[in-house]
Amino acid sequence: MGSCKTYQYKDLKTPKITIQNGQFLKGKQAYYFVGANYWYGPLIAAKNIGDRERLLKELDVMDSLGIDNLRILVGAEGGTEDFQVKPALQPEQGKYNEDLLDGLDFLLAEMAKREMYAVLYLNNNWIWSGGMSAYLAWNGYGEVQNPFTDKYTWEDYFNYTQQFHTCMPCREAFQQHIKFILGRTNNYSGRKYTEDHTIMSWQVANEPRIFTESDREPFQIWLNETVELLEKLAPNTLISTGAEGKASYLQEIDTYQMLHSHKHIDYLTMHMWPKNWNWYDVNHEETSTLTSIEKANHYIDEHIQVAKNLNKPIVISEFGFPREKESLLKKASLKNRNQFYQAIFKRLEESYQDQNVLGGVNFWGFAGYANTNQQRGKWEIGDDFSADPPQEPQGLNSVFATDTSTLNLIYTYNRHLNNL
Repeated sequence: MGSCKTYQYKDLKTPKITIQNGQFLKGKQAYYFVGANYWYGPLIAAKNIGDRERLLKELDVMDSLGIDNLRILVGAEGGTEDFQVKPALQPEQGKYNEDLLDGLDFLLAEMAKREMYAVLYLNNNWIWSGGMSAYLAWNGYGEVQNPFTDKYTWEDYFNYTQQFHTCMPCREAFQQHIKFILGRTNNYSGRKYTEDHTIMSWQVANEPRIFTESDREPFQIWLNETVELLEKLAPNTLISTGAEGKASYLQEIDTYQMLHSHKHIDYLTMHMWPKNWNWYDVNHEETSTLTSIEKANHYIDEHIQVAKNLNKPIVISEFGFPREKESLLKKASLKNRNQFYQAIFKRLEESYQDQNVLGGVNFWGFAGYANTNQQRGKWEIGDDFSADPPQEPQGLNSVFATDTSTLNLIYTYNRHLNNL
């Protein structure tokens, strides 16, 4: 594994990621990648509340593994709920935490030094970063119906959150947020965000969903208006939705294809969560890991076909798998996780060999040097951020810098893809 390269900002000439005939290009070369989810990057990059020493070490580790594609949360909203990211980038509607804005700048500038690419998502369907539910609370829809409390169920949360798609003040506030972020110039590199090739894609949201039949039309109207705004503001940067695949659309693959046929959606995304989707059973780990791989391959096949139909590349931009017995202990076996990861990486390698539409994967997620509470599990203010957001037990899906067998697997496939 090689060490990271060091450049001055003025010398950086990051190749732009483009698309041609259903394939990502880095400059003039085909671009396939094993990347990571690194949602918390801007938080530890912050000058005051962050840990820049940790950030730089983690970027260097990822660089040494050939990980050059990071999927990142621009920032959280609200930050007032339990099981939610704190501090928030936008603690109140239209008001921003300058320390976290600076953190986003610093992260992108350091990524540019290492010729890494960022996929930046601008909103969230889920409460862990505020997202759509925070906009509703700000605009008179009552308290957020937090499903992690005894007061509300997941059905309550779904019914609450789908109102975002018909809430005009919410949508307008989100559009203002997009304009604010995309209008930014990086304080470290001096680059306008809309001209920075380090930003591979603006992503509408994390897992935006159609929740019910009545939500179909409002969702499509909102999605299209958001995509069209991104295209207007950043016509030279790729646009993606952040969708899970058909799981975002009432399990309808045709709806997934219809929505992603929009001419300004440049590439497709899909996610897979064997534990959350009941493919994996902690009481039958060996057999259910195999079942998870079988179901994952079927899910991948369905979505690759849509990508081919639309002649657009597709990225598996989230997938996670627990350690043995869903343990939070760093010493717990990684056998099952590695088996699942390798199955996903093989699909990417096959696509690379055939020059096909599956262009990349982002595992969830890289936790680097996070010091998690392996007994308590629940994230509390003052704890390190890990790959597991505050709604998840800390360490459940995290890949730490000490997970040598998993990191070696990642490096092996990136070496094949990129001739490292």
